[in-house]
Amino acid sequence: MNKPIDSFSPYAALKIKEFKNFILGRFLFIMALRMTGTVIGWWVYQLTKSPLALGLVGLSEVISAVTLALYAGHYIDKNEKRGILLKCMLLYILCILIFLFLSSKINPVSNAWYTSTIIFLVISGTGAIRAFSGPTFHAIIAQIVPKEMLPGAASINSSSWLIGSIIGHATAGFLIAAVGIHYTFYCIISLASVGFVLISTISKKEIFTTKKQPAWQSVKEGLSYVFKTKEILSTLSLDLFAVLFGGAIAMVPIFSQDILKVGSIGFGWLNAATDIGSIIMVTILTIFPLKSNQGKWMLFSVAGFGACIIIFAVSKIFWLSFAALVISGCMDGVSVIVRSTIVQLNTPDELRGRVMAVNSMFINSSNELGQFESGVAAKLMGVVPSVIFGGCMTIGVVIFNWIKVPSLKKLQY
Repeated sequence: MNKPIDSFSPYAALKIKEFKNFILGRFLFIMALRMTGTVIGWWVYQLTKSPLALGLVGLSEVISAVTLALYAGHYIDKNEKRGILLKCMLLYILCILIFLFLSSKINPVSNAWYTSTIIFLVISGTGAIRAFSGPTFHAIIAQIVPKEMLPGAASINSSSWLIGSIIGHATAGFLIAAVGIHYTFYCIISLASVGFVLISTISKKEIFTTKKQPAWQSVKEGLSYVFKTKEILSTLSLDLFAVLFGGAIAMVPIFSQDILKVGSIGFGWLNAATDIGSIIMVTILTIFPLKSNQGKWMLFSVAGFGACIIIFAVSKIFWLSFAALVISGCMDGVSVIVRSTIVQLNTPDELRGRVMAVNSMFINSSNELGQFESGVAAKLMGVVPSVIFGGCMTIGVVIFNWIKVPSLKKLQY
């Protein structure tokens, strides 16, 4: 006789086979994505030696991701989610194959900026893919686990994303040093392919939204729900501006090579540092969840994140820089848990694709916009002053929200 699943355990969802396969498949896919981002940042800076080029990497992705995000939400709600994920993963593997060719000796393009331009175009393609895959990964969870397990499942989902991100960043740094950029892409393709196989084991899911309506009306319905649900809107807005101004991670290739002088391995660890801190905090909050005053905790953590970015900017010691980024990740972990839990608990099934698409616009795309902002600011102000400016602006956003948006500090679930 099967033992009943204790739905009150934070790890109860892991006893569901489909959820385990989903988490492992997503973990490998995220690891591949983050390895790609790390390799591209290092590669483009090696080609151009330009901070602005690093900013253009982020801009290339965010334009397509934001442009398609709202339509993607409509499409996700109208179509079967497992099929969407599998198509996205195959398209992503195709993009990596292009990177593999560009980094090979048979690539006929020798000019650094021509090669970088092609990279920007392919990155734009990955941004379009992410506009569909990101919201779908979040939306499908509610169809894999029962509603009472959603808080725990959301925490596990966030943890798997962060662990994949950490390992992806660090592994990419080691592989670049050991085998070079070209052969690192072989590893990325392998990871994404195994992730594809795992996701393919999930059964097809029900389509909740069956009513026929114009795409714009469907998109408007999702936007309207987000903007009238203050719990979702306030947390998304705070995260948006914090990440937009606090995007110091985009300048890590420059800090690792020109300021800290730690090479590709140090670059990999600095890139992973924020996610290491995040997974530490997410793990703690999964075992010992916040019982009250989640809004205040979120505000304090975002302010702490900004302070850590300032410390990172002025540090000339590798371990101090690493520690500052780890602690900034711990602060970010609080925000991740509060936001993801609020969005999962407050979204109706028939609107999940559209709400998660708006969530993707606010959060994921703010990373790339932050990367572009950091690149432009570094070009205009210098690398270190631009990162200090970003940290100060993040703290300023918290002060503004504390004074002008009192409902945010009262937020709890």
